[in-house]
Amino acid sequence: MPIEWTGSGPELLLRVDRDRPEPLRAQLERALRESIRAGRLAVGERLPSSRALARDLGVSRGLVTECYAQLQAEGYLVTRGGSATRVAAAARPPAATPSRPTSAGITGSAAPTGTAGSAAPVRIDFRPGVPDLSSFPRERWSRALRRACRDAPGDLFGYGDPYGDPVLREVLAAYLRRVRGAAADAAHTVVCAGYAQGLQLVLRALAREGVRVVAVEDPGDPDHRAVAATLGLDIVAVPVDEHGIDTGALAATGARAVLLTPAHQSPTGVVLAPDRRQALIAWAVARDATIVEDDYDAEFRYDREPVGALQGLAPDRVVLLGSVSKSLAPALRLGWILCPPRLSADVAHRKRLADRGSPVLDQLALADLLRSGHYDRHLRHMRPRYAARRVALVEALGRHAPEVELRGLAAGFHAVALLPPGADERAVVEAARRRSVGLYGMSGYLLGPPEGGTSPARLVLGFGNLTPDAVSDGIATVADLLRGG
Repeated sequence: MPIEWTGSGPELLLRVDRDRPEPLRAQLERALRESIRAGRLAVGERLPSSRALARDLGVSRGLVTECYAQLQAEGYLVTRGGSATRVAAAARPPAATPSRPTSAGITGSAAPTGTAGSAAPVRIDFRPGVPDLSSFPRERWSRALRRACRDAPGDLFGYGDPYGDPVLREVLAAYLRRVRGAAADAAHTVVCAGYAQGLQLVLRALAREGVRVVAVEDPGDPDHRAVAATLGLDIVAVPVDEHGIDTGALAATGARAVLLTPAHQSPTGVVLAPDRRQALIAWAVARDATIVEDDYDAEFRYDREPVGALQGLAPDRVVLLGSVSKSLAPALRLGWILCPPRLSADVAHRKRLADRGSPVLDQLALADLLRSGHYDRHLRHMRPRYAARRVALVEALGRHAPEVELRGLAAGFHAVALLPPGADERAVVEAARRRSVGLYGMSGYLLGPPEGGTSPARLVLGFGNLTPDAVSDGIATVADLLRGG
């Protein structure tokens, strides 16, 4: 569907050359034909009025009117009484096969690597890592933006502090101290464009310190290894068990940095055990290493006590990365980095080189939500909504596929489903896709084959962006596949 431009004269880039022997009308007709044939002007798209185009080109309006009349006679344009001149349907350019981006190669919450058939459209999508997009607090956010735009002094509209707006950093530091038990200092907090940028900035700073080998959880967030690999760092996988990352295996690697999700391991959902936390910090001190903590969905917990940020135990050894992608919406592209003092200046310098700083008005709007309590109220509103979807998942599997065991349900909005012995994970995913249900296998979170060469068939089921009815409907649609039938 063509864009419907408003106003009487949408601009159109056309050129006429008065030094050429070709008449101006012939030049204009040829330029318009070529624009339509090449698809620059889509079927149904409105052209500028004859008056506006004549003014832009510095020619007479009669010349443009004659040009439009000729192209209408040739079938390129159509004009109805009282309506604008538009590109005719008959002038559709030859069909071409577009080069469409697919989700292949997109990792993390978008589409885990190794997920079969992930590019096909689905009716019910159990995609992990996606919050309830329909519940974004539009009215509260728009009010906060209006206040920021109204009240911000003029100098805030220039190039800002690469660390981020001081108001947001102060509010964020206070919030993270209160809610996450972090040792947060506004002076060493850097605002970034979401978690992905934050991780890149931190890894670049660590590479400058001489870090060449980075450990990642296995299974773990595919984004961790994808970003590290893109930066040319060597990656070593460290297994995860029911207590979190295996610190003994970590100590046997040559890594001087580790990326992990201690509060709610992605994707297994386990919490890093207290003794492992202490062992991890001891490893970092002994190895002069850095722990990069991805605090991606700690706000949402159901039947467990809150777990504080690891960064609060060793702020000189832990970098804490967080964002509003799960709590509000990924589209905001707002996150933060709590840096050890030695790293903050380098991280801020790299942020300045990357994009000159995150949008200030958005930062002020987030500060408004945090300071006013609306952010907390939004989280309190969302927890029972996600809890209801979790209940719907448990009940639907209990009713339709009781053979399937669920794990990792204490927090967040995804769970791990263990399929019956002998199930083929990839086959289940592909068959579900043919029924328009999106399922995602654990294989996409594994760095390599496990010991013994095989792993149990498991699915990572996201329910954050599905209603309880959709969860139930989706499970019922694929129940026989989950049972192994």
